[in-house]
Amino acid sequence: MAAGFLTGAAAALLVAVPAAAVPAYAGPAGGGDLVVGKESRFTPVSEFDPSDAVTYNTEKVPAGARIAVAQWKNDHGMTIRLKVKGLKAHRTYGAHVHTKPCGEKPDSSGPHYQNRKDPHQPSTDPRYANPENEVWLDFTTDTDGDASVSSKHWWWFRPGEARSVVIHDHKTETGHGHAGMAGDRLGCLSVPFKHGPK
Repeated sequence: MAAGFLTGAAAALLVAVPAAAVPAYAGPAGGGDLVVGKESRFTPVSEFDPSDAVTYNTEKVPAGARIAVAQWKNDHGMTIRLKVKGLKAHRTYGAHVHTKPCGEKPDSSGPHYQNRKDPHQPSTDPRYANPENEVWLDFTTDTDGDASVSSKHWWWFRPGEARSVVIHDHKTETGHGHAGMAGDRLGCLSVPFKHGPK
């Protein structure tokens, strides 16, 4: 079993504790305090529970696959890490932090979180929809369908405006009029991200 994933019922539990209590979450380069860590197994919409990860497409994000998200903060900003286990092998997915919690419908999680908000939504302007202004966590799985990716930012979330991580169908686009687009929402994990400096 890969490090960083809990077992059994504990996989769906929220932990918001010091880093030392969650040794599977190795800290990012440059240090920081682990302020949020959440791990879960994907369940189909028919079994939706707000505390669990939900899959909207069981072919591309199988029920039972795992997801873990962690947030570290320091005086200068934050790092978000995403780990997945048991998705489709050798496949590229898009992933982003969204503004609302997961729900029974794919669009329940709202738009991407943006540090500087685009006044025109949905945002496809690369001045706003880019990996510096949003949290992009695109990844490509290995032979086992596993992947790990991190995104570092020199800013913090606003209170209550970063609520989930959504996995999308393909790599995030960057061109004008398409920036930030990554296809269908395949799966989602609600995460109570922390705001402001530590």
